Amino acid sequence: MTRTGLLRRVFTAAAGISILLLGTTAAAPPPTSKAAPVAPVAQTGAQLAASWTGPLSTRGRYIVDANGNRFKLKAGNWDGAEGHYLGSGDPTQPANNHAGEVSYDIPLGLDRASLPQILADFHTLGLNAIRLPFADALIHDTSIVPNAAVAANPQLDGDTPLQVYDAVVAALTNDGFAVILNNHTTTYRWCCGVDGNERWNSGQTTAQWEADWLFMVARYKDNKRVVGADLRNEVRRDVTDDPNWGWYDDHDEYAAFEQAGNTILQADPDMLIIMEGINWTGVPLNGLPHGRPMLTPVANLSNTLIDSGKLVYSAHFYAYTGPANSGATSGLGVTSDPRYEDFAPQQLAQVVNQEALFVTQSGQHFTAPVWVSEFGAAGRGSTDTKEQAWFDNFTNILAQNDTDFAIWPLIGWTDSSGNLQDNWALLSYDANGRRTGIEDPGDWRATDWNALVDAPSYTGQVPQVDHWNMLDLDHADYDVSSTMLAQPDWSYGNRKGDCPDSERLVGLGRSDSRGLCTDAGEPQKASGAWTVVTDERYVTEGDWAPGYSKLQCPDDSFAVGYSVNGNAMAALLCAPSAAALPTTGHDVWFDQGDNRPSSGGSVASDWAPGYYKGQCADGEYLAGVAYTWNGNQGGVPDALLCRPLS
Repeated sequence: MTRTGLLRRVFTAAAGISILLLGTTAAAPPPTSKAAPVAPVAQTGAQLAASWTGPLSTRGRYIVDANGNRFKLKAGNWDGAEGHYLGSGDPTQPANNHAGEVSYDIPLGLDRASLPQILADFHTLGLNAIRLPFADALIHDTSIVPNAAVAANPQLDGDTPLQVYDAVVAALTNDGFAVILNNHTTTYRWCCGVDGNERWNSGQTTAQWEADWLFMVARYKDNKRVVGADLRNEVRRDVTDDPNWGWYDDHDEYAAFEQAGNTILQADPDMLIIMEGINWTGVPLNGLPHGRPMLTPVANLSNTLIDSGKLVYSAHFYAYTGPANSGATSGLGVTSDPRYEDFAPQQLAQVVNQEALFVTQSGQHFTAPVWVSEFGAAGRGSTDTKEQAWFDNFTNILAQNDTDFAIWPLIGWTDSSGNLQDNWALLSYDANGRRTGIEDPGDWRATDWNALVDAPSYTGQVPQVDHWNMLDLDHADYDVSSTMLAQPDWSYGNRKGDCPDSERLVGLGRSDSRGLCTDAGEPQKASGAWTVVTDERYVTEGDWAPGYSKLQCPDDSFAVGYSVNGNAMAALLCAPSAAALPTTGHDVWFDQGDNRPSSGGSVASDWAPGYYKGQCADGEYLAGVAYTWNGNQGGVPDALLCRPLS
């Protein structure tokens, strides 16, 4: 939750951000005037439940339900189970909690309104999904929640925080809502800044974090309306170190998220895996490198899961932060970098595209849905005109790009004098359960919110799409084949990469160990063992690369993986085809420059930056790789043998 304890967010972000201009999702036009607010048509729980079927998956840039229909996440954050404690003093005292709201480490508001009332109010907002934050501490907390914390829900008396969380999940899903589990923090301390919750392994090991995720996934596995695992909130710098994307060390979010995602999918193949980009790196001081990378690294280093239809990327945007602005307003951490609220509408649309929405471009190695899982602004009583203009501009961008979203936060409190304790909340309850909501008179956000919820969107069946996914053997094995993960090491002592079982190898980078997979025109695999090729025994139709060593698949099989020693070719992994494949083909040489098709999959994006790449056409399969040790070539791939699929 980027917005809170604003001055605490001082040390949160890495080396200067480079904004990527990929010519992808078109920048949204300037905002147009909006009609007077009309509240969304509220569905009953039964109506919402009947409108979609879990589990969810992805098709290109869209999330779809089990029937292949678009399921746009129109969501909100129901926080509290990640903790509201500010880190000092008695955690039960309001002054020591965010907005004076003591959450008792359970979803906020259960002391003031019954679950049926809260869910009915969620329906009036037009929501279909809830992002439900939790702390790792909640999993291990055996204390009993005070009765006062669930005063409006006495059926929860005597429960632990986790049991209350269970009850909330059950109530939400029984009422038709999709629930996305969000690992927000390690401890119950209110996020963010240097608070001990900066990374997935802050205050705990990566192994413990993965174990906690497996616990949560197993706990809700039978509930197909628990649809996603949002792996970690706002990964950022701690006092001394930055997170990174692809270094394969203890601070590598890219590698940690991919490992966790695949581990979760092996335990529950139905879950969406939601990966937020790096929220901040570097020290936010003028003259020092710092910035908010978000999803920009994905342009050249995207994630590949064992199921290509389960990855969703996410990003957070708030007016007071910026591409290189921490959000601090005084003291250490204040810089001269522009905030998002400082950008004109057209500029803001371009920046949002560059940092996040470019990922929705079709047919690239990084193509996936993007969920803006946090955004928001102060509502009733606010006089911040810059933030109000930003909220109007930003919700226009979300609407015009048909972007999945979740506003922060849903629930707050009203004090004994009728004042909102947190005017960012869309719904606030007093001690007697009386609600003050965004739809009640006086909240300027209603027009923008309702226009966003009711904006025209793609609906109905989403066609099946082809995928392109990259393999990254730069530092370690990259095994994303369920088949091979169940087998012994197939190329001992070498770094190995294999495509998801639904895909085949179609491209290689020269000298950097990167690869590209696709399922375009994918031939059906035959049963039987896959072949590890380490010599030329299968080169049976003539020498297609004279003077070069060759690794070639047996006839009627196609490459699905490879291994390297250093950057030199070590082995080719081949899967048998259920049908006969053509044995004629052509060479694709890339020893002196890129040699990729002029059109087709992932040719508008760079999956091996700084290195020559060879790639077969979408309607071809990779049958062989040629390389040489002569002339200091180092045994790196120089040519591919590409053959037509039919």
